[in-house]
Amino acid sequence: MRILVYEWCCSGGLAGLGAGEDESLDRLHAEGLAMFLAVLRDARRDPRFEVTAVVDATRPVTLPAGVRSRSVPAGAELGTLTAEAARAEMAILVAPETDGLLASRVAAVRRAGGNVLAADGAFIAVAADKQATVLAMAAAGVPVPAGRLLAAGAEWPEGFIRPAVRKPRDGAGGEDLIVVRCGACPSAARRDTRLEALVEGLPVGVSCLCGPGGVVPLAPLRQMFAAGPGSPYVGGEPLADPEVARRAEALAVRAIMAVERVAGGRARGWVGVDMILGRPVDGRGDRVLEVNPRLTTSFVGHAGSAATSLVRQLLDVAAGRNVRPASHPGAFEVGAHASHPSVIG
Repeated sequence: MRILVYEWCCSGGLAGLGAGEDESLDRLHAEGLAMFLAVLRDARRDPRFEVTAVVDATRPVTLPAGVRSRSVPAGAELGTLTAEAARAEMAILVAPETDGLLASRVAAVRRAGGNVLAADGAFIAVAADKQATVLAMAAAGVPVPAGRLLAAGAEWPEGFIRPAVRKPRDGAGGEDLIVVRCGACPSAARRDTRLEALVEGLPVGVSCLCGPGGVVPLAPLRQMFAAGPGSPYVGGEPLADPEVARRAEALAVRAIMAVERVAGGRARGWVGVDMILGRPVDGRGDRVLEVNPRLTTSFVGHAGSAATSLVRQLLDVAAGRNVRPASHPGAFEVGAHASHPSVIG
């Protein structure tokens, strides 16, 4: 089976955007590179796959043995992607939701006749919009933080509860996220944002394999973040309490089903759900924050401990086959400039 792997940062998306000068772009590139290499290594574990990677000609990457490289000249990212995807039997795309980057590339591959391991366009459209996602979950009774949409250029609303979080309506990777605890409010944002009450508790991510047979959650991970602007994601570790893990899994499945119901489109492939788990064991303090309709950085930890290829499991679930994932991740870190993320345990 011919598989094409594309990751926006490493496959030409950053060309001309000033990476190396912009800290947020560098951070996005570090996470993207970690996912890119993890997917390629994982796919090579299955001898039935012929793997091709789309690589930015201006940002060469040392690829795992056996992976073919398709170089992308400057300005040819989208054309190269669609041409190569049409030749492959399956394309795996990793891209941020920001400015429609994920949605537009998934749609372009499908228009070109390629098969992409991704959710329906309608599902991506809702999940990529943080406000729409929260409304979809709230309508289904999934607990979410109190909050509201704030239009571009609008000032902080008088009386809005603090501490609070302001984040772009379609951001990814902690991009432009601001926590306001007290004092002066930040200046107006140049893009639509979502304001929401800051929820205290345990940050957890649940990665799910999705297909026509339903949603298969992997082992939940406690999320670890660095201090500083945007609080970048730096790794994860398994939850010690199995009851808490089951609570997180059930909440993730409910969140994805809620988005499916409102979108009228199905989740397919890898979908990540971010949440905060409160102290009460009955879940009264739990809140789901986001649904990410794409491969997330937690793939790095799960792939490092999976008994068999996670890419193979993803394809099996997407095809409607029954799969029991055997992933028991240890703690893992994704360094600020890591090309080989470290697995701690």
